[in-house]
Amino acid sequence: MNDVPAPGAAGRTARRLADHPWLRRLARAGFAASGLIHLMIGWIAGRVALGGGGEADQDGALAALRSAPAGSVLLWACVVGFLALALWQVLDAAFGGGDLSDRARAVGRGLLYGALGVTTFPFAAGGGGGGGEEASTGFTAALLQVPLGRVLVGLVGLAVVAAGVYHVYKGLRKTFLEDLHPTGHDALDRGVELTGTVGYAAKGVALTIVGGLFGLAALQADPDESSGLDGALKMVAAQPLGTALLLAVALGLVLYGVYSLLRARYADL
Repeated sequence: MNDVPAPGAAGRTARRLADHPWLRRLARAGFAASGLIHLMIGWIAGRVALGGGGEADQDGALAALRSAPAGSVLLWACVVGFLALALWQVLDAAFGGGDLSDRARAVGRGLLYGALGVTTFPFAAGGGGGGGEEASTGFTAALLQVPLGRVLVGLVGLAVVAAGVYHVYKGLRKTFLEDLHPTGHDALDRGVELTGTVGYAAKGVALTIVGGLFGLAALQADPDESSGLDGALKMVAAQPLGTALLLAVALGLVLYGVYSLLRARYADL
């Protein structure tokens, strides 16, 4: 007697898991976790714009969350939510239908949320992260040491810029509304539309700057130029009218966080 389930049985089990109410609830918590992190990044960026300190990136946001009341509980909830959302995206790619591009995007989102869960875990366990700016610089330095390293760093920069442009497009064209169920309340619908439009555009601008710094690192063969999100936002602050520009980006990131919290409730899962 063979104890290994047949592929058809495995597929049916996976479909039941994807449709399970608890997995969907936990997946929604992943959107809420993303919202919390973007709220913290936006808050730190605003503080930096006004002359304060802090790291306006994921590591800085997670460290700030850990120091908040019940911060450890919040971080463990973020880990569970991110991993559940990653699992749901992968199952949706496998069994949710749609064309090849839809499935590929779902797999990409699954990998992204899985990585967020993995990088959040050390903070929830009481440790630290990968160092933010130092990790970005170290990654770039390692790439520059391999054959065609400058080309690879340039390609990373182009990929990040493309992601940034896509976020701006998605915000301004309001295609993110396709990911949501209507709230049934006109004022709330307008609020979701506003936070999504501005939030996606602001995040896209930030990502485009990060990608541009990777490109500069490739051109100059200098890993110190690729400084991650924190370095990119602080570079904005150093420009003419930098305080106003960084405050605008910070507000946009906060609005993206609000949108993500609303998405936790109204996402089409």
